[in-house]
Amino acid sequence: MDLHYSDADEAFRKELRAWLDDAVADYGPPPPPGDWDERRAYDTGWQRRLHEAGYAGLNWPVEFGGRGLPVSQQLVYLEEYADSGAPYVGINFVGNAHAGPTLIAEGTDEQRAYHLPRILRGETVWCQGFSEPGAGSDLASLRTRAVREGDEYVVSGQKIWSTRAHVADWGELLVRTDPDAPKHKGISWLILDMRSPGVEVRPMKTIDGESHFCEVFLDEVRIPVSNRVGKENDGWRVTNVTLRFERGTAFAQHIITLRSQLRRLVALPGAPVDDPGFLRHVGRLDARAEGLWRMTQRCVTEAEAAGVPSPLGSAVKLGYSELGQEISRLGMEIIGRRALGTGGPETDEARVVHDYLWAFQNTIAAGTSQIQRNLVAERILGMPKGR
Repeated sequence: MDLHYSDADEAFRKELRAWLDDAVADYGPPPPPGDWDERRAYDTGWQRRLHEAGYAGLNWPVEFGGRGLPVSQQLVYLEEYADSGAPYVGINFVGNAHAGPTLIAEGTDEQRAYHLPRILRGETVWCQGFSEPGAGSDLASLRTRAVREGDEYVVSGQKIWSTRAHVADWGELLVRTDPDAPKHKGISWLILDMRSPGVEVRPMKTIDGESHFCEVFLDEVRIPVSNRVGKENDGWRVTNVTLRFERGTAFAQHIITLRSQLRRLVALPGAPVDDPGFLRHVGRLDARAEGLWRMTQRCVTEAEAAGVPSPLGSAVKLGYSELGQEISRLGMEIIGRRALGTGGPETDEARVVHDYLWAFQNTIAAGTSQIQRNLVAERILGMPKGR
């Protein structure tokens, strides 16, 4: 793609920057960690403001409630959004970044008409019910069973690592509808109403002291057949559409934020900015972040042309995960022993520690780095599958 922005793109940047300057200052800081009801209200409230101002679903087709903007202006949006310090998409991530796009690509007219406007307006929150205790990287080994009874599926099983399921209204759910088929062939993709009888959600506390992830238990949960996305037993193909959104375009905002994170670290008290070795290290990290952003631009452009993200998304996700961990380690090296007593949840040191602890999940969530390397080898480089 042409990496130079047009006059129209720069005019959009100016308009967006002016709105963000006012809106971010007016909206205020997020609630303290752990108050998930307040966090949901904060994140969905911000999503409503984006929608009212015309900045929600920029890349969604106009017929589905988006603005259908060219890819260049989507990239301008990501750059300005990261630099403005605007609220992280947070609780709205799954709906905006891969449930909504999956429904656009694979859903029925009825599913799109009901769910897409509610996602854009911040009225509903989505979670993902893919991984299971025995099916993470080998996702196709999932055992959650769906038995069809007339116009409903009766679903029983367990999901794990479902991000923010305890505040979600709807879930992307993978189930096995044909236990006798080969493992990739007997899977279906369902829309789960999280308020259904038989759904139990248990938050899991993680190393950073918060409960982003949950276990979800399903005990004879009835789901209408009309909530199936794609054909019965064709869920693995639909799943790969979802995962390509999750691993590709969904990480665009995270990637550009790495550069902002690196700038914050260099400005910390105690950062050895007079040390040539430190500056060389920071320069290498910054160059990698810039290269990753350029790769992301290509990935977003290819997604625009094809309607779904390209396999390049696996390379983007791999690069983001590992670079994010390296940048967070640099922060810990800068603050040193100050990490042992951060002085409260809002200090710079507390943020560094949180970013470091949170970054551990980068190379696991949305497919481990080992899985991403396999996908890069097979789908980008054309190498044969390993045995």
